[in-house]
Amino acid sequence: MTKAARGSLLGIEHMEAAEILGLLKLARHMNPLKPRPLLRGKRVLLLFYEPSTRTRSSFEIAAKSMGAMTTLVLSSGSSIEKGESLLDTAYTLRAVGADVIVIRHPHAGAPLLMANNLDIPVVNAGDGMHEHPSQALLDAYTILRHKKTLKGLQVAIVGDIFHSRVARSAVHLLSKFGARVTLCGPSEFLPEMATSLAPGLRISRHTEEAVRGADVIMVLRVQKERLAGTKISLQDYISRYQMTMARLKLAKRDAMVMHPGPIIRGLELTWEVADCPQSAIVEEVRNGVPVRMAILAKALGKAR
Repeated sequence: MTKAARGSLLGIEHMEAAEILGLLKLARHMNPLKPRPLLRGKRVLLLFYEPSTRTRSSFEIAAKSMGAMTTLVLSSGSSIEKGESLLDTAYTLRAVGADVIVIRHPHAGAPLLMANNLDIPVVNAGDGMHEHPSQALLDAYTILRHKKTLKGLQVAIVGDIFHSRVARSAVHLLSKFGARVTLCGPSEFLPEMATSLAPGLRISRHTEEAVRGADVIMVLRVQKERLAGTKISLQDYISRYQMTMARLKLAKRDAMVMHPGPIIRGLELTWEVADCPQSAIVEEVRNGVPVRMAILAKALGKAR
């Protein structure tokens, strides 16, 4: 295998802080309402093996806002469904003219495998339980629209940490910039050796303890089928970990509530919290477009 093509975005863990800051700075200059033909004539291939609404649509809008052509390939209705291997799919898409491939895949490491075997950049739009780098970048971008710096911020991440690629990317990014991160959830939803993910990472099984004095509260999606496989009941989870206004009041007055979506109102958080003035959930979705514009522009060497 060869080294991943320049411009690929495969994860946050091994990115330098300066590279992250460069992308966030570039995103501030991206405006989808004022199209710039930076990618005119380029072909952006969206390869999604898993369902997606926010990530897929924002990458597509980001690409088109810069003049690129986009093609969507889903696992259903394609040769993937017939058993074609990941690499054969990759070679085919490169052969038909893709300039960059944005991939979501259920297996960790799939984007890396593809990037190591192609001569075009690959962007990880979520791989298994590994990482979701563009989500971490847009979350950081959103936080910095409200906070002066990430350093010293107290961030509570509440929910199913174990299965969350969003949480992993967020921990890697926030820790690089000196944020103090607390992971909170039932023991079945906390990864073993979680504290080895980043220096200074704290673990709490009590929501009130985790959110007290927090600057940012990131609520994660909880799938009912995964909850059914644990010792904690749905009602018990709601009682102990649901984000309510009473719990939000334990955080700082200007604390932000975030959620990568899709949100399940009445389970992970109440309707009132989802729509309160401190909620940045809709803003996160909106910010995904300029951030992904920056990612694609950098991937294709048009970052200026």
